[in-house]
Amino acid sequence: MMPQSLLSLTNKVALVTGGAAGIGKASALILAQAGSDVMIADLNLDAAKHTAEEIKKLTGRNIEYVACNILQDDQLVNAVNKTIETFGHIHILVNNAGGGGGGRESPDQISVDTIERDFQLNVFAAWRLCQLVAPHMNKAGDGSIINISSMSSINKSPAMSGYASSKAALNHMVANLAHDFGPNIRINAVGPGAIRTAALEKVLKPEIEKTMLSHTPLQRLGEPEDIARAVLFFASPISSWISGQTLFVNGGGVQTLD
Repeated sequence: MMPQSLLSLTNKVALVTGGAAGIGKASALILAQAGSDVMIADLNLDAAKHTAEEIKKLTGRNIEYVACNILQDDQLVNAVNKTIETFGHIHILVNNAGGGGGGRESPDQISVDTIERDFQLNVFAAWRLCQLVAPHMNKAGDGSIINISSMSSINKSPAMSGYASSKAALNHMVANLAHDFGPNIRINAVGPGAIRTAALEKVLKPEIEKTMLSHTPLQRLGEPEDIARAVLFFASPISSWISGQTLFVNGGGVQTLD
């Protein structure tokens, strides 16, 4: 196989959750650039439509979109069904949508409902989508599932117990599902460090960035494209003997505030 074909996604179909912005958008774009058609699933339908039109114009690929609240099972089912109805197959799933109260989870200020929501967003929805796409990937003969985790899954910080635990659970879920899904389906995770998304920019002050960079050998914060390249790696044939792994993309360090 020639080097360029090791990253080719020609004739593949990807479903990307949270694909309208940030890491999800960057992932959808790079997968399309590699030759894949893409279904963008997002809570914000207008933003998903805008992103789909933008990527289609840039790449010439077939890019569609669907409304999807990952906390609603019927919407997860619909996102998968619409992908199949539109493209006929699903070869790649990027479980990017998630969230939670990381950094705001002091035990004396929250209830167990907060922790439950972390797990619903970051573990249960991802597991359910894996379950939904697996039969279609097996029918297609191959598949790759990429889950977006977090450096918080291995860091130790205050006010992070629910969010960090949910991301750690996601990593271990990936390692176990690799045994359920092989040999046709690979499943891996990408653990971003601090990424310059709109959410981070709202709270990123010069002194905070300076502290983060003091623990970062490559001396810059990440960009959504840095994570998207790792997503492409796991989606493409170049990683064909890799499954059950979590790859941390963090500039070589940890962007904590201590």
